[in-house]
Amino acid sequence: MLNKVRLMPAHLQSKVINTAWYKLVPIACAILWLLYANATQDSLSDLMQSALSSALGVVGAIFANLSGAGGGVVFIPVFAQLGFSEAQSVSTSFAIQCFGMTAGAVTWSMHYRHHHRDNPHWQSFIQVVGVTSALSIAGIWTAQHGEIGAPSSLAHSFAIFSVILGLSLLAQLYVFKAKIDHHNRLKAGDYIALIAIGFGGGLITAWLSVGVGELLVLYLIFRGFNTAMAIASAVVVTAITVWSASPIHLGQDSFAVWDVAMYA
Repeated sequence: MLNKVRLMPAHLQSKVINTAWYKLVPIACAILWLLYANATQDSLSDLMQSALSSALGVVGAIFANLSGAGGGVVFIPVFAQLGFSEAQSVSTSFAIQCFGMTAGAVTWSMHYRHHHRDNPHWQSFIQVVGVTSALSIAGIWTAQHGEIGAPSSLAHSFAIFSVILGLSLLAQLYVFKAKIDHHNRLKAGDYIALIAIGFGGGLITAWLSVGVGELLVLYLIFRGFNTAMAIASAVVVTAITVWSASPIHLGQDSFAVWDVAMYA
């Protein structure tokens, strides 16, 4: 990498170096904050708890932004093991995703802007995000204001959703892989599917803190859209969706466990 930079003209070298520093500064600040916050714990048990939460946030964010699946896929099982109530698990997961998925959404959006605006494989990115986000917001608020609860407990619903998600991923890996990048433009049927995925995914997200992003990325890959575009779309839609519910999960009556959420 350094050799490539040295071979560039001086003005391009400066641009690359400035861009690198621009990306490294927030990462360095986050690492320093985590080191300071963990090091100032009063007891070993508090240190272990905060370190676990920090590691959980990093793992959840990496998984979410590489796969398009919300970080709740990682958080919810861990919170169940920690003894959180269903309300605490969902609210804490929402609180974490508001920041982790937003960081991913900004990164993917910048990646699209700088590298793929004229890429035919990415030409549906804006439409996918716009349609799915609007219906997802409608779905999540319908669940909240209409008091539409999950059909079963959080653990049971999450287990069923995880099994279906896993089987769908395996099917795409071995059956539909050859179709990827063969479909670039949205058709009428795709818009109908995105409306259904957005609204239905919004309902599921209200119950489990995950749902719409996973359904969206599965559908787009199944239809043959570019994999990176599918993941980027799912991350951005998830970020918009969780922030739309922030008055509920980040407000005064929130059930979020903030000691965990702030580190993660």
